[in-house]
Amino acid sequence: MAEPSIIFDEVNQRQGVFTRRVFLLGGLTAGAMGVLTGRLAQIQLVENKQYREQAKQNQFRRTVIIPPRGVILDRNGVSLASNRPSFRVMFTPADAPDANVALDAIASVLEIPDERRESIRRAMARAPKYRPIELAEDMTWEQFSAVNIRTPELPGVTVSDSNARVYPFGGAFAHVVGYVHAVSKGDFDRPGIVRNDLTMNPAYRIGKTGVEQALEVQLQGVAGAEMNEVDNKGRVVRRRAEEDIQPVAGAEVKLTLDADIQNRAMEVFGEESGAAVMMDCRTGDILCLASAPGFDANAWVKGVSQREYAALSAYERKPLLNKAFGGTYFPGSTFKMTVALAALTKGIPETTTHTCTGGWPYGGRTWHCDAAHGTINMHDAIRVSCDIYFYQTAVAIGPEVIAETARKLGLGGVFDVGINTPKQTPGTVPDPAWKREYFKNRNKDQMAWYGGDTVSMGIGQGLITVNALEQCVMVSRLANVNRKALIPRLIKSVGDAEQPSGAAVPDLAFPPAHIDFIRSAMASVVTGGTAASSAQLNLGPIKMAGKTGTAQSHGYGTGSRATLHLGWDQRDHAWFVAFAPYDDPRYAIAVLVEHGGWGASAAAPRAREIMRTALLKDPDIRERIKNPASFTDPYGIAANVAGPVNSASPVKDLPESVEPPPPPDIIPAGAPQ
Repeated sequence: MAEPSIIFDEVNQRQGVFTRRVFLLGGLTAGAMGVLTGRLAQIQLVENKQYREQAKQNQFRRTVIIPPRGVILDRNGVSLASNRPSFRVMFTPADAPDANVALDAIASVLEIPDERRESIRRAMARAPKYRPIELAEDMTWEQFSAVNIRTPELPGVTVSDSNARVYPFGGAFAHVVGYVHAVSKGDFDRPGIVRNDLTMNPAYRIGKTGVEQALEVQLQGVAGAEMNEVDNKGRVVRRRAEEDIQPVAGAEVKLTLDADIQNRAMEVFGEESGAAVMMDCRTGDILCLASAPGFDANAWVKGVSQREYAALSAYERKPLLNKAFGGTYFPGSTFKMTVALAALTKGIPETTTHTCTGGWPYGGRTWHCDAAHGTINMHDAIRVSCDIYFYQTAVAIGPEVIAETARKLGLGGVFDVGINTPKQTPGTVPDPAWKREYFKNRNKDQMAWYGGDTVSMGIGQGLITVNALEQCVMVSRLANVNRKALIPRLIKSVGDAEQPSGAAVPDLAFPPAHIDFIRSAMASVVTGGTAASSAQLNLGPIKMAGKTGTAQSHGYGTGSRATLHLGWDQRDHAWFVAFAPYDDPRYAIAVLVEHGGWGASAAAPRAREIMRTALLKDPDIRERIKNPASFTDPYGIAANVAGPVNSASPVKDLPESVEPPPPPDIIPAGAPQ
């Protein structure tokens, strides 16, 4: 009887194990079904909208429509940067059965070189298959037609018309307006630039320099979209034009520049190197911000070759450098006005005299002047540009007062004109504190301030440097009738938003009598001083006041200061700063001619021609030229000017449209500075 009992126990044991397994598997199955049911409920009920949108995206494809880039205009509405029609070929890998085979077929039609073909393949590997890749841009109508005819046999290829950036004046505005080019990785590190369907589109062009870069977000506009219905392989089967989203053009940007004045500046520079900056000394508006030589911004839209870039970079006249505020130079004798103003501030009267014999011993050496001027006062020292007078004046007042005066006039500062502010290279206004700080980690032996530093500073040499924009600001502050510490303004408006005026600033911190004296001395420079032969406007009663300057570009050693006989890069730099009319100041200008030699022979004639253009465009000035007797001198400046006020005959019949005068005749070598 024991045997059956053993058998039944074993059977019962096996049945128990089976039952437990059934319950376990059943429980697991029920749990899984519960999870699946819950997930399905979530998808159907909670996430229904999300997946419906994804399904719609699988069925429809939006193709980015690049918006027209905002135009850039001068103050009178003249186009400086605009858009023109452009044809391009795009390839969408998702629309081709075999992208590589399709690319080879396309390349044979477009004659794409192997190097470019490999570049396209790399772009295909990085980008999503549905994102178009640019194969060719800016095609001619003939090229466009040839490709368009064959698109049915080229899967994935689309030919479209869009916009390309164009700069009507080529190189005249290249430094200030800038240019656009294809987006690079580093562009996304810039403030306000984000990765989106527009900026990632291969046909999009982003601002790289100048206004184009600084106002990229405003000029960019808002992208539109073209809606297409696609099949399960991503191929377009139907256009849905009624669902397209229209793009919004970028904002219109208006600058304070005047295209006529800027173009005239570039014209008179010719092959010379340098800069010209003009401001309206009533408002602070920049009318001219020219840097010569320039470069054709149109060529940079598509990109220049490494060979072209290397040639431009190596050229000694530096066409890629914005010399208007990106290069610094000794101011030379144009700084003497600052020293004179500092002396007046210190309490030294303008009647103070010094005797110039051509040489002055100081600090164990002899400091020279270009001539023996005899005993002269401050006014005449500015007029004839006597170095020895200002050597002694600088020593009498000290570097701290000179530096403080220079900074109040705008020298050594960075001005936010709305473009490339980090790339401005401010000049240096030295004093003993600056020198200690500058040299403490460079050369401690040079930290001390020496008497020779002050002497050199007196004539705008040594440690002091300026750029052309600062020089123009200085003259504008000296010349404006409201005696304001003007700041320059370049961006006039963005869209409908007018930008703040440069005249909304505090008063200039100098007594009016001191400013009037400096203006009078500058007027005498043109009527009977160093610029008498080269800065006459010949516009009847309209006269210009200014100051010449010749600045060292290298050490003279024991040789002669006259450098016109040397090679181009060994000649001195030429400056001329001025304002006009001197009896009712409206326009201020600073002209630098790199290695031009004398300021009177190289810079002053060019400043004269640029100033004439501005004056002849001004209707009030034209009226004064026609009717000189109708104007009264409300500021009393003309009475303080040495020399005849109306040395040229008034122009009775000035035409309504004035042709630009011919390029200036350069004064022969050997003219005074």
